Amino acid sequence: MAQPIAENSKISPFLVYYLIISMQIGIGILGYQRMIAKDAGYDSWIAVLVTGLFIHIILWMMYKILETVDGDMVKVHQYIMGEKIGKLFSSIFIFYFCLYSITVLRSFVEVIQVWMFPDISVFWFSFAFYGLCIYIIFGGFRTVTGIAFFGTVLPIYLIFIFGYALPYADISNIQPIMDHSIKELLKACFHMSLTYTGYETLLFVYPFLKNPQKSKKWAHFSVLTTTIIYTGLALITFSYFAEKQLQETIWPTLNIWKIVEMPFVERFEYIGIANWNLIVLPNVCISLWIASRLMKQIFKLKQRKGIIIVSLACLIGSSMITTRLEINNLSNIFGYSSFAINMFYIPCLFIAVMIAKKVKQNAQ
Repeated sequence: MAQPIAENSKISPFLVYYLIISMQIGIGILGYQRMIAKDAGYDSWIAVLVTGLFIHIILWMMYKILETVDGDMVKVHQYIMGEKIGKLFSSIFIFYFCLYSITVLRSFVEVIQVWMFPDISVFWFSFAFYGLCIYIIFGGFRTVTGIAFFGTVLPIYLIFIFGYALPYADISNIQPIMDHSIKELLKACFHMSLTYTGYETLLFVYPFLKNPQKSKKWAHFSVLTTTIIYTGLALITFSYFAEKQLQETIWPTLNIWKIVEMPFVERFEYIGIANWNLIVLPNVCISLWIASRLMKQIFKLKQRKGIIIVSLACLIGSSMITTRLEINNLSNIFGYSSFAINMFYIPCLFIAVMIAKKVKQNAQ
């Protein structure tokens, strides 16, 4: 039987806002505009909104699932599958969050190599980064949440920097509206759903919430905030770049920063990339924390040992990926895995839990 979570290890409901938003905004925001525009052109800002609205439905399902079992994903699996098979399914998420960590960090290192330091060592940068993550996770879940808070609040000024692009924006770029088919918009929704990923974190941190009922509004508010940010940035990007030009730009967000002129800095994109460490840090920390906690729950391994094992595995994995093609393949594998879990597995899990609840109620 799982040990109850100590009250001093739990967090206030409003902090769910920072946990979710810090996972949803990461390395993907630097280049998602090009990916969604491939399918639906400059109508794809509509796909950003539609996908954001659909995520609210998935979030509602998550809360229904978690309230029914009064626990996390491990307990959900045991509730509908039994202990042994449930643990088997739960162990899949160890690999999923390791893959999440590797994808985010390796993609970020690629940005550093292309824009700042071409000769930087992937191994040593990842070694230092994972070392910092281990130190943070050793402080407990509240410390990890604190990093999510600071990783959201401190770089918030970067949002206002996009205002520099407004004088060069041409709103006619996104006209006419609804110039693409529903099929093309759905394809754009698919690619956008990969960028939005991270809200599934709720399935694993739920037991650590004080008064989880009160966290609902904050979870939905975080998704709403992310939707507004992604939609606004997409509109700015589409207004700034011609459509053909955008398709030749890998990281549109960074390219917009190149126009920023300040008396005290010549290349603002360097400051932006340096600050992106604060945004990527919660992505990796929370992913590693979940993976190590799952090892503790499934294999009865102390979390401190688990985090070292997981981090070493991720360090080796990220160091083995060397080419642009390999990074792209890694992102695609993670993207499809994320889509399958969030858009198919969670709704199926919701149906299974509701059926199991009905069956158990009738059996009493």
